[in-house]
Amino acid sequence: MGDGADNLSAAKSQRMRQLQQMLQRQPDDPFLLYGLAMEYKKAGEPTTAIEYFDQVLRRDPNYCYAYFQRAQAHESLGDVEAAKRTLREGMDAARRSGDAHALSEIEAALALLE
Repeated sequence: MGDGADNLSAAKSQRMRQLQQMLQRQPDDPFLLYGLAMEYKKAGEPTTAIEYFDQVLRRDPNYCYAYFQRAQAHESLGDVEAAKRTLREGMDAARRSGDAHALSEIEAALALLE
């Protein structure tokens, strides 16, 4: 019975290790940081995920989907106000970068919270 969960955990650990190794070579790569943030989010570690999403956004303030995912992590922690704030920041980023699709998705997410 535990084999499936063990395999999933091992795969998660493997992906996290690979991303960490790549980050050692490219510590400022927003894509790698985003990937690691997503792994922590999927692993049920939203606080750590938020820390990595914050690093992504410090390096690339227009990484629209990092705002979307960070907001979901805040919401999973019960911090709806931080989630809303993050989504509003993401809307600004989408406008700055001209990403109409991201803007639409982020607006829809915010509407669900308000």
